[in-house]
Amino acid sequence: MRNIAILITLCLSFSAWSQVLYQMPQGIKKSSISTFENLNGLKNNGGKTNQTAKGNAFEELKAGQSKVLLNLSGAGIIQRMWFTIQDRSPAMLRSIRLRMYWDNATKAAVDVPFGDFFGFGLSKPVKFETALFSNPEGRSFNCYIPMPFKTGAKIVITNESNKGIGLLFFDIDFVQLEKPAPNAMYFHAYWTRQKTSELGTDFIFLPKIEGKGRYLGVNMGVNADKRYADTWWGEGEVKLYMDNDDKFPTYNGTGTEDYIGTAWGLGVFTNLYQGSTIANDSTKQYAFYRFHIPDQVFFQKNFKATIQQIGGGERDLVRKLLQEKVPLKPVTVQWDGGFRRLLDNPLDINDASFPKGWVNFYRIDDYSATTYFYLDKSTSTLASLPDVKARIE
Repeated sequence: MRNIAILITLCLSFSAWSQVLYQMPQGIKKSSISTFENLNGLKNNGGKTNQTAKGNAFEELKAGQSKVLLNLSGAGIIQRMWFTIQDRSPAMLRSIRLRMYWDNATKAAVDVPFGDFFGFGLSKPVKFETALFSNPEGRSFNCYIPMPFKTGAKIVITNESNKGIGLLFFDIDFVQLEKPAPNAMYFHAYWTRQKTSELGTDFIFLPKIEGKGRYLGVNMGVNADKRYADTWWGEGEVKLYMDNDDKFPTYNGTGTEDYIGTAWGLGVFTNLYQGSTIANDSTKQYAFYRFHIPDQVFFQKNFKATIQQIGGGERDLVRKLLQEKVPLKPVTVQWDGGFRRLLDNPLDINDASFPKGWVNFYRIDDYSATTYFYLDKSTSTLASLPDVKARIE
């Protein structure tokens, strides 16, 4: 029971080491912070440059350059990360690559675009605060996800754009432990994008991973295809496949905005565990997140996560789009007093008897997502981050 309690503390807490504030927890060797002033937070080694007067608070990150921001040996827990850069354009945020390695692994457990990791893949950052990330004034990037390690941790940032970053500031707060935290899992993050697909194809935002772990949540961006006019894009249900689920998932939601925790469409809001930082009906861009912190999702063998590409609109508009050869396929129709499953009980939308109501239909949009999870392994078989062109075009 004690190990379970420690695991829950590590994985659910907003800080890496939850404690009564006036008590010293056992097993802490030291608390420290890695910055350019003192990489790896060495004891009695901070702020030496320029006779201690702020001589190395930032560094340049040239085009194509990588910098190791943290490289520790031994056990510990990363508690918080903070960054700021001058160029916070969507293209730059997608061009910077962030990688994290645990226990001397050669494959990164976190390999994601910098901006997407912190919740911004489609736009410049905006003010928001969640249980796991924050951006107080739209100019910085904070992460509070606890990241335990047993024998080592390394964090690398790479500028994969064609222009330099003049000012890169960061700090990474961590504690070092006398021995690894019992039953602690490794933090992972995975980014993917699906610009196009076949009708009826779900967006797989986390391909199947093997092992024991916990699905922590996702932030997702959608560039809705403007050919669908003023129809709604977000009728797709989130599906979580756990522990050898095959064709059908154990977890099946009721719609995109429902999964986020709102209803009847999507506007901008930011809450601790769910929210939407972009909901622009003019540009057809939407960004949202959902973190499973109170509602824990554990898996024992394997896990996969998808979302359907389904939208909806009034019958006459859907008919018009079909006449214009816009790719879509009706799947249901709902009207006052009735509901029909069109895949189980087909009826041509152009038939005179087709009800006048709300038609849900398969559609194709541009989806991207960063998924966060814990795993009992320091690496996974997930693909490495795609090249810059695939990320930003």
